[in-house]
Amino acid sequence: MDIIRSVSEMRQWASSVRVAGQSISFVPTMGFLHQGHLSLLKEGRKRGDLLVLSIFVNPTQFGQGEDFAEYPRDLQQDCEIAQQAGVDIIFAPEAKDMYPNGYATCVAVEGITETLCGRSRPGHFRGVCTVVSKLFNIIQPQTAIFGHKDFQQLAVIKRLTLDMNMPVDIFGMPIFRETDGLAMSSRNVYLSADQRRQALVLSQSLTQAKELVKAGETDCANIIFRLKKYIGQQPDARIDYVQICHQLTLEDQSQVDKDSVLLLAVYFGKTRLIDNDFLAANHD
Repeated sequence: MDIIRSVSEMRQWASSVRVAGQSISFVPTMGFLHQGHLSLLKEGRKRGDLLVLSIFVNPTQFGQGEDFAEYPRDLQQDCEIAQQAGVDIIFAPEAKDMYPNGYATCVAVEGITETLCGRSRPGHFRGVCTVVSKLFNIIQPQTAIFGHKDFQQLAVIKRLTLDMNMPVDIFGMPIFRETDGLAMSSRNVYLSADQRRQALVLSQSLTQAKELVKAGETDCANIIFRLKKYIGQQPDARIDYVQICHQLTLEDQSQVDKDSVLLLAVYFGKTRLIDNDFLAANHD
């Protein structure tokens, strides 16, 4: 396994791979890898001749007052996990190389980015779409693997690649959870022991919603009302959103159907966590 730092070297490596007729699968991350990332890497290992992992805490997707400076970083630990997963190349560029002096271009997807996290974090998805476009141009993968935990991000990237005719197949992987149900996230390390316990309300809310639907409840407003009341019982919980949306368009729904996905964003203290799940057993 090699670590490549410069954009130009990464482009040269990717070009030589394509000339040799080999395929590249790619997992973009901000590092501080956990078992959820490992599941993406293992899938990526199956889908290409060579596997590239990027580790880049992208400054353009953090808003003012967000946790860019504090975001957890541990390159040595990341390298150990990557080695375990069979990664061939870690691409770990510097921000000054990705966004050199005079940089003035951004990529934005409209509509689908204006709800959920896009409404709460203005400019976030513009930063995501810009850095993903750059990474795809630099690495030239045939396949890229993303996690379902960032459900809106996955939907936005699918829209981006479709609209821009990018020759990259996008695959989404299921959420990887702790044994008690909490979705794995690099930001979980911010939680105090008590906040960590309270955060279980997220996965418990998803289970409660699916049980309501199974019992015959299909009114989205009723489900959302009950979940907000349930989450609000936790003393440190501050709800950002609880929404039931169509899995493709992310438009709010009034009635649960086979395409419904429940999406949650809740602060526990200063830590913002997200989670989601499909509400119908027969979703596509």
